[in-house]
Amino acid sequence: MTGPGNPHGPPDGGRRRRPPQRPMPTEGAPPRPAPPRPRRQPAPGEFSQHRGELGGPPGDIPPPPNPQVPRGGRRRRYVEGPPPDERPTEVLHLDHDWFDEPRPRPDRDHDPDSPDEDFYDEYDGEYYDEEYYDEDGYADEDDDDEDRAEPEYFDDGRDEPPRRTRGRRGKRALGWIGAIAVIVLLAGAAWFGARELLGFGYADYEGDGESDVLLQVADGDSTSSIAGKLEDSDVVASAKAFVEASEDDSRVLSVQPGYYVMKTKMSGASAVRQLVSPQARVGQLEVRGGTELDDTILPDDKVSEGVLSLLSKASCADLNGTSTCVPVEELRTAAETADLAALGAPPWAAEAVAKVEGDRKIEGLITPGVYDVRPGADANELLGTVLKESASRLRATGLPGDAEPTGKAPYEVLIIASVIEREAVKQDFEKVSRVIYNRLDAGMKLEMDSTVNYPLDEPVIRTDPADRQRPGPYNTYQNTGLPPTPIGAPSAQAIEAAEEPAEGDWLFFVKCEENGLSCFSESYEEHRRNVDDAQSRGVF
Repeated sequence: MTGPGNPHGPPDGGRRRRPPQRPMPTEGAPPRPAPPRPRRQPAPGEFSQHRGELGGPPGDIPPPPNPQVPRGGRRRRYVEGPPPDERPTEVLHLDHDWFDEPRPRPDRDHDPDSPDEDFYDEYDGEYYDEEYYDEDGYADEDDDDEDRAEPEYFDDGRDEPPRRTRGRRGKRALGWIGAIAVIVLLAGAAWFGARELLGFGYADYEGDGESDVLLQVADGDSTSSIAGKLEDSDVVASAKAFVEASEDDSRVLSVQPGYYVMKTKMSGASAVRQLVSPQARVGQLEVRGGTELDDTILPDDKVSEGVLSLLSKASCADLNGTSTCVPVEELRTAAETADLAALGAPPWAAEAVAKVEGDRKIEGLITPGVYDVRPGADANELLGTVLKESASRLRATGLPGDAEPTGKAPYEVLIIASVIEREAVKQDFEKVSRVIYNRLDAGMKLEMDSTVNYPLDEPVIRTDPADRQRPGPYNTYQNTGLPPTPIGAPSAQAIEAAEEPAEGDWLFFVKCEENGLSCFSESYEEHRRNVDDAQSRGVF
C-alpha cells in the first residue's frame, strides 16, 4: 500500500520513480555483494501498509529508514527537515482468511520496480540523467505533494553530460544545403515553365525584313511546321517567335497550301502579317471546266485566257526586283517537243497523242482545279507540275479502268467528256453522253457545234453555215466519229457522265430553256419542233 502515509512508497502519491542506475563494477575489482537486509515477518492477522502483508501488531513494525538522504539517480531525496508526513503508519486488521497465507514475492532479479537501493549498489561507473530532467540539481516541483517543503538545490558533484553539438551542427548544415538545392530546382522549373507559358526568352528579329525569299506551304502543314520552315529560311530568328505572334491572328489557321513571298530577318509579328496578306501568295493557277489550251475570243471581243496563259501568269513573281515569268511561247514549245510521259502524263494518254501535231497534244490532259507552281521554275517544270497533278485527278475519276464497260479507249472517253463539258449544263451531262454514244453506235456524225468552233478559238455554241462547211479534223459536221483530241478541260462530273451515260434512245438535243437545260428527242421531226419552240420563246 502506497501513499503519503508510507515513506517507502513513491512521494507523488502513487507513481513510482525510476530507481537509480546501478554502478557497473570497474575492471579488476571484485564484485560487491549486496548485504542482506533483515526483515521481520508480519505477525498473523497483521497487515502492513509498507508491504501490504499480514503480520503482528502495529507497534512491532520497525520505523522506516530516514527519507532525508541525498538524491541518487532519478529518485528525489531531501537534505534536511522533518518528513512531510508525521502520521504513524496505519495498520489494517482484516478478518478474511485468504490473507492468512503470506503473499508470494517475485525474485528480486525479476522485479524492476523494487525500491531496494542496495540491490543496485554494484555499479561503480558514471551515469547521466536524461535530458528531459533538470541538470542543475533541483527536484521537480510537479512530483511532490502539496504539503511537502520546496526542494533545495544541492551540488551532487557531477559534471554536466557532454552535449552532442557537433553532430547537430552537421545535420543542420546538411539540412540547409538540401533546402537551398530544392529552392534552386524549383526556381529553375518555374523559369522554364514561365518561358513556355508566357512566351519570353526566345530569339526574335526586329523590323519587316530584308531580302525576298520564297516559302512553300504544303498540304497538311500546321502552324508549327510553317514556323520551322520560316526559321530554316532565316525569315524569323526562331520558330517560337512566329508561333507566339500567330496566337494574336487567327487568319494563320486559314493559310492554304501554296507559295508565299516572305523576307529574311523579319520579326515574328511581321512574318504573320506578311503570310496572311493576299499579296504574299504567288504561283497559283486555277483551271475551270471547258478551258482550252489557247486563249479564246468572246462575242464581246474579250479574251478568255487559256491554260498556257494562266500557267505563264502563275509563274510570275517579283523576287528582289527580278521577274520570274515564263512566256506563253516557251510553254507552247515545251508542250510540242517534250516527252509527255517524262513530264508526268498518263501512259494511256501519252501513247494516244503520239501522232497529234502541235501543242494540242496536251489538250484535255490538264484537268480543272487549282494548282500551285513554283515561281522561277522553267517551262518543263511548270508543265510537269500540272500534268502530274492532273494524272492523279484522272485516276480518281476511274480512268483508265472505268472506260472498259463503254467499249471505248480511255483517251476516247476523255474526248467524249470534253464535248459533254462544252455542250451541256451539269444536269444534262448523262443525257448528252447518251446521245453521243447512240450516234456513234449508229454511225452518225456527231454534228456538234463545239467541235467546229474549237480550232476557231471561239467558245460560242452556235455556228453559221460557213463555219460548218469549213474542213478540218474537228469539224464533226463533215467527219464521222470523235475529234482527234479533247476540245477543252473536262471536269470530273463530265468524265463520270462519259463513263456511265443515262439510259435512253435519244439522238438529238437542243437548248430549250433560259437556264441552259436541253430538250431531247429520238427523231429529227421531234427535234425540229423543240428548236422552233425554243426560238419562239427567245431562248436563242
